[in-house]
Amino acid sequence: MKILVIGGAGYIGSHMVKMLGQKKCYVTTLDNLASGHRDAVLIGDFVQGDYGDPVLLDSLLARGFDAVMHFASLIQVAESVQHPDDYYRNNFVNTLSLLNSMKKHKIKYFIFSSSAAIFGEPIYNPIDETHTQLPINPYGRTKLMVEQLLGDYDRAFGIKSVCLRYFNAAGADPEGQLGERHNPETHLIPLILQAAKGKLSHINVFGRDYDTPDGTCIRDYIHVNDICSAHWLALLSLLRGEDSQSYNLGNGNGFSVKEIIETAEKVTGQIIFQVDSPRRDGDPSRLIADSRLAHERLGWRPQYTEIKNIIEHAWRWERFFNI
Repeated sequence: MKILVIGGAGYIGSHMVKMLGQKKCYVTTLDNLASGHRDAVLIGDFVQGDYGDPVLLDSLLARGFDAVMHFASLIQVAESVQHPDDYYRNNFVNTLSLLNSMKKHKIKYFIFSSSAAIFGEPIYNPIDETHTQLPINPYGRTKLMVEQLLGDYDRAFGIKSVCLRYFNAAGADPEGQLGERHNPETHLIPLILQAAKGKLSHINVFGRDYDTPDGTCIRDYIHVNDICSAHWLALLSLLRGEDSQSYNLGNGNGFSVKEIIETAEKVTGQIIFQVDSPRRDGDPSRLIADSRLAHERLGWRPQYTEIKNIIEHAWRWERFFNI
């Protein structure tokens, strides 16, 4: 198969490109390198450019692809509140341009990297696909708008899609070739590991008075390779002729901030200094995914369910490769 990966030089996209290569696909990556890394694209062709450029998209899609996978969203919630213009343009308007180019070139299969942010404040946990969708920030709203757009393009133009809503992506390539290197880094596990490594003096704990057993927030962490395997199975489902669908992806297990820090201390052998900070607006006590629909319809099962394994892979990357 010929697959175009949009945003394939980023964290999850680069892991996906590697997996597609292992599946013997012919892969082309399109990335503007605003936050991605050229050296993270391990196989296939690479095109540097913006996926919102219709001229570039037309010339690229004219090569002929069986499917497109889209990982090129801006992802920082706080930034989306400060700069909603950037988020609506990149995440929604550019995706609209991409879909119009796909329609023009008769490419019928699309896998979209969505987010649990579409649900907003949880009414119940674990969160299944029928949960009310009321995003509370521009980032979440742009993701939901794309999901709605995809439904319209399926009905009108026959572009079949799968939206994968993951909760907290974490970990790194088990072989050590790839890992997480956002700039700035905002995700908990790499920040903790940077503190263990000495790159940061401490880790901030935002609130210890939540309605959880130890008072810190609980989140559902899913290994980046498990996310990629879900994308692969989602693509196969479309190729089998199945209908468009949306799936929640998680381990179904929640781990608190305190548990993550304690596990990281055991994995790294380092004391991680903590600073208690006020709660952040919009941080719910718990966010846990109900992934039974993906289990039933895709046959997907997470391989790395233990938080210790996830942190070990991330630590190997942070310690030896992310210099």
